Amino acid sequence: MESAEIAIIGGTAVFDVSLLEGKREIKLSTPYGSPSDSLTIGTFKGRKIAILPRHGKGHTIPPHRINSRANIHALKQLGVSRIFALAAVGSLKEDFKAGEVVIPDQFIDWGKQVHTFYDEGKFYHVSMADPFCPELNRLLVSVARGLKIPVHDRGTYLRIEGPQFSTRSASRMYRQFGDIIGMTCIPEAILAREKEICLSVIATVTDYDVWAEKPVEYEEIKSVMRRNIANTEKILEAVIPKIPAERKCVCRDALKGAEA
Repeated sequence: MESAEIAIIGGTAVFDVSLLEGKREIKLSTPYGSPSDSLTIGTFKGRKIAILPRHGKGHTIPPHRINSRANIHALKQLGVSRIFALAAVGSLKEDFKAGEVVIPDQFIDWGKQVHTFYDEGKFYHVSMADPFCPELNRLLVSVARGLKIPVHDRGTYLRIEGPQFSTRSASRMYRQFGDIIGMTCIPEAILAREKEICLSVIATVTDYDVWAEKPVEYEEIKSVMRRNIANTEKILEAVIPKIPAERKCVCRDALKGAEA
């Protein structure tokens, strides 16, 4: 059985697989169906890595059709204990600017779906008070600052289901609750915690959401996206070798005392 200790769930920005030694693609099946695509696994600076494109390699799966249960379960099967979820997000606040990195520490799920592995048989009420791994978050912020990359060390990720973007009225309402807005990372964070896997989000701001009523040129968006991808790759390449072998966070014991 193949194995990995660290996973990267890629969105718009994906880790450069050419940096992996001994890389190969594997297909996995789960009780929840197939993951979004085959996984690329290999070694980077002595660490075994798995990379999973959440939208599929051809970006063929829209946000509301992503099988997050299959994705997270597949990573658990590989032995993954840490996940970096990459996300392109809109900004809900003036001081979260395009091209900046956000390491969110909280989220609000504005979706209608229930996300759990425990909907029959044993039931667990897992605490989500601190939904992202505090150890990985601190490490990511430290690395980004060391690289002189503009980074916010906290923020609330507000998740909408999509695939549509918000109306102007909804966007103005969301500003009261969140700092950034996206469609994908929250099912992943909830399900990873239920599997006692650490997960942190590396969110990169592409533009202001429609509340700002600031027209954005396509060339400007492309420039921001290129910069965001480059910054994400720099952070990942620097952070992976620094991850400690032992976990001392709340994530590893999420199921203790949580059984109903």
